[in-house]
Amino acid sequence: MDGSAEQQERDLLRAQNTELATLAGGLAHEIRNPLSTIGMNLELLAEDLEGDDTPRARRMVRRIGSLQGECRNLEDILNAFLQFARAGELRLEDGNLNDVVADYVDFLRPQASSMDVELRTHLDSDLPAVPLDKALMRQALVNLCRNAIEAMPDGGSIDLLTRVRGDKVVLEVIDTGKGMDEKTRARMFQAFFSTRSGGSGLGLPTVRRVVEAHHGQILCESEVGKGTRFSITLPTHSSKAH
Repeated sequence: MDGSAEQQERDLLRAQNTELATLAGGLAHEIRNPLSTIGMNLELLAEDLEGDDTPRARRMVRRIGSLQGECRNLEDILNAFLQFARAGELRLEDGNLNDVVADYVDFLRPQASSMDVELRTHLDSDLPAVPLDKALMRQALVNLCRNAIEAMPDGGSIDLLTRVRGDKVVLEVIDTGKGMDEKTRARMFQAFFSTRSGGSGLGLPTVRRVVEAHHGQILCESEVGKGTRFSITLPTHSSKAH
């Protein structure tokens, strides 16, 4: 593909991502307003029932609590959808992937430790700079590590590795969790597909959108009972020139 054709493709992709983000923002606004009103009225109903210990009042309080929980779930899904829609809008600057990984691991370590999950990093000291949107790449890491931790309810380990492969940079996230069967792997990047009750099903699709917006590739190897390895490959300036 010559330079002009590649630029046209990027411009088209950027326009499509901008349109999706705009539509998502408008949809979020239209949903959040009534959702906020519902939440406020549920709080008022709960306040009206304070001090009433009759069986009828207790039943109503339980039902109100259930509705408030569903409102929170809707808010979480809405936020996940906004992340998914905006994942293609990049603000690129030359950066070192090691910095993104190290910063996030420092942030995550206390939570991981509390859940008996060991974090280990193996970062290539000669890693070249790549065009990065650091905030979005961090979000991709958040989603991958969150999935990994959820797959290890009894503890385990997550290894994060960076290395150079030819003229590309590779990031691997490897966990010792429950793993996935072939059927799950085939659908894991589909929007709204989730094997977890209460999950939005947008975490891994968001990761893929972030990686592909960087003109990268994401692959997954997984085996039930043995864990999962995600490999992200990103182009350097030299690889994009070829």
